[in-house]
Amino acid sequence: MKQAYHLKWLALVGIATVLLSCKTETKKEAQDTATGGVTESSSVWEVDFFDDFDTFNEDNWQEQRIWVNNEFHCYVPDGQYGTREVSDGSLKIKVVSLEEELPCDNLDKFGKQHPDTRYVSSRIVTKNRKEFVKGKWTARLKIHDNGQASMFPAWWLLGAQNNEPPVQEEDENVCWPMTGSGEIDIFEHHGDHHKDRFTTGAIKSEGECDKGDWWSMRKDFPATLGEYHEYSVEWEGSDLVYRLDGEEIYRNEGQGDKYPEAMFAILNFAKITDAPMEGEWVMEVDWVKHEAKK
Repeated sequence: MKQAYHLKWLALVGIATVLLSCKTETKKEAQDTATGGVTESSSVWEVDFFDDFDTFNEDNWQEQRIWVNNEFHCYVPDGQYGTREVSDGSLKIKVVSLEEELPCDNLDKFGKQHPDTRYVSSRIVTKNRKEFVKGKWTARLKIHDNGQASMFPAWWLLGAQNNEPPVQEEDENVCWPMTGSGEIDIFEHHGDHHKDRFTTGAIKSEGECDKGDWWSMRKDFPATLGEYHEYSVEWEGSDLVYRLDGEEIYRNEGQGDKYPEAMFAILNFAKITDAPMEGEWVMEVDWVKHEAKK
């Protein structure tokens, strides 16, 4: 109902406004906003972090090499085996299948080591680099050859007091998904289930360590994942609002206040079963930004 009402309102203010609001923001427009250019949202939002991946900027990102969710790949450092690449103005995060199994030094939160595997990937985070309370996070990205079984690329947020490695500051002692270590998934693609669909929404804490409700506040949506789209979440009053190319598609009503903590952003590409994979899997990211209310 909210989306239908919004479209009716846009019709009243003229076709030109409709076209402007539906237009996907290009890299140049995102840069213009970051440098003070005039855009539709400039009267509301102010960009305080923007990375267009001309290089891999270690002031913005670090690697997070951990084993979670019984994933079958190993996160390797420094883009080994081509798992992380910056070229032609975009970041490519890849899952690569090697010719043989190799040891993996990734540990889970209990100190258990990942078994040998032939699959390698990359996971980068703004942890202790760029962390923000509320506001609006957006990434412009696409997934090559989506829909393959076991494919699980993601763009998401985690509370900055999360106690999973690397633990670098004294207050990083809160277990997932308690306040301080909450999770918001802006974009996830479950290749086992659908081609050209993604999931968005928050993880509801059940009040104990390692107990989260993955399903009640999340929803699946269609999109042509092989083409660039902007995926975002913003705090609007007490709500979390999820947008695709600037248009609201979903809302977690009353949940925004459940995530009062500073949060960092994560980009990763996981492999969640041992199903065979075809070639390299690639998530290509044009840019990432955070905005705050003026």
